[in-house]
Amino acid sequence: MTSSSSQTYVAAQPHTAHNRPQNSIYRNELLIRMCSADLALLQPHLASVSLGLKAHLEVAGSPIKTVYFFESGLGSVVGELRPGIEAEIGIIGCEGMSGSALVMGDDRSPHDCYVQLEARAFGIDASTFTKALLTSPTLRTFLLRYVHYFHLQASFTALANARMNIVDRLSRWLVMCDDRVEGNRLSITHEFLSIMLGVRRPGVTIALQILEGQGLIRSNRGEVVIVDRTGLVRLADGSYGRAEAEYLRLVGPLAPRYIHALKSPD
Repeated sequence: MTSSSSQTYVAAQPHTAHNRPQNSIYRNELLIRMCSADLALLQPHLASVSLGLKAHLEVAGSPIKTVYFFESGLGSVVGELRPGIEAEIGIIGCEGMSGSALVMGDDRSPHDCYVQLEARAFGIDASTFTKALLTSPTLRTFLLRYVHYFHLQASFTALANARMNIVDRLSRWLVMCDDRVEGNRLSITHEFLSIMLGVRRPGVTIALQILEGQGLIRSNRGEVVIVDRTGLVRLADGSYGRAEAEYLRLVGPLAPRYIHALKSPD
């Protein structure tokens, strides 16, 4: 971590697996890389919290109350056209945070955000977080790097939804989740998957059966086990990897496995 006097972020420099910052206190990649002066503004107000499945972190059109820096688990940003017509726009894990709208100067999100897989996070009151953004000359600039990445992730989600079939989209989604969870098991129901992908539940069931038939996953009731990650990346056919490479460039590597996944399959 850099000194507070220089106000220089590790994220502003090229990253490799060998110079990944280490901070035993946090597992969130943004908190790990935050310069000491900016972390000092937030740290006294960060509270460790457990986030249960489907817990709402943001409600579309309502003021954001708390910002969450994820340590584990997954959050989903979900857009809704009208009741019952919704789809996931982006995923948040240990690489990121909720409350991106605050970083961009707004006090509310246009979309819902809720917990997709049970999570641990550090939460901070939105007003306190906003005060820190106004106090520090560097905090917003650093976090805008993540916000930019998140918008790139969302743009590739839109592209995949428009141009790819459900099997390939599901492959991308599973790899993205695998980046953010411990182990290779995802506790997820077919119903929840249908919301995430914006398709009907029978389509999800068929897509899972196809991936299982190819030996890429094992699908049990309420659980998907990743068997062949490289095969899933190949099926994602370019929809996975480019936004993730930008995260590497803008913020830094998540973990050695994450870096390895960005290499072209053999």
